[in-house]
Amino acid sequence: MSSDHDFPKKVGSNHPASAFQRMERLPPLQMMLYVGLAGITALFVVLVGAYAFTHFRTGAPSGVFALPRFFSLSTIVLLVSSYVIAQASRIYAQDDLPTLRRCLGATLLLSCVFAGLQVLGWRELMAQGVFFDGMASGSFVYLLSALHVAHLLGGMLFLLVLLIRTHHAAADGVRTLVFIRNPYRRLQLRMVTLYWHFIDGLWIALFAAFLLLF
Repeated sequence: MSSDHDFPKKVGSNHPASAFQRMERLPPLQMMLYVGLAGITALFVVLVGAYAFTHFRTGAPSGVFALPRFFSLSTIVLLVSSYVIAQASRIYAQDDLPTLRRCLGATLLLSCVFAGLQVLGWRELMAQGVFFDGMASGSFVYLLSALHVAHLLGGMLFLLVLLIRTHHAAADGVRTLVFIRNPYRRLQLRMVTLYWHFIDGLWIALFAAFLLLF
């Protein structure tokens, strides 16, 4: 039979303590990444909110201008790149650095294609008479798209560094073994994959906002 002093222990939950313990065990770099992703999310939420507020306040009709077709194509490209980099952890676990190198290289190439398609999308907007210094709604499209590309470029730089290190390690058996057994490389790969999926999801949310408001 339980005594009264045991009752609070049963009522209390260990989940908060466990959550804090898991947070404490997170590597500092991974924690910094989570904080950075939260900050980026807050930035874009504010900007999309301002975009929607401006759109409805001015009473601008939707559908007057066509959303660039290159934006739709770039969405497909980014989804493919997210799928490709999702294979990286499995390939790394198989100690297959040559295939990992190709995986990272393909992701980097697809991200370059995405950035190029975004630029073509801006040119398509200009051809319709939508400029950055024109209507507020159009300016937000340029701003949000450009900010997203800027954050993508940050991920591309990190990915390029990881690709160069993978290429260097794949050229020698000893370096391959050191690379595969290095937990810091595993963490880097997990972080860049997480960031890539985040950037992918962020663009899908922006694209949906453009479809509703532009």
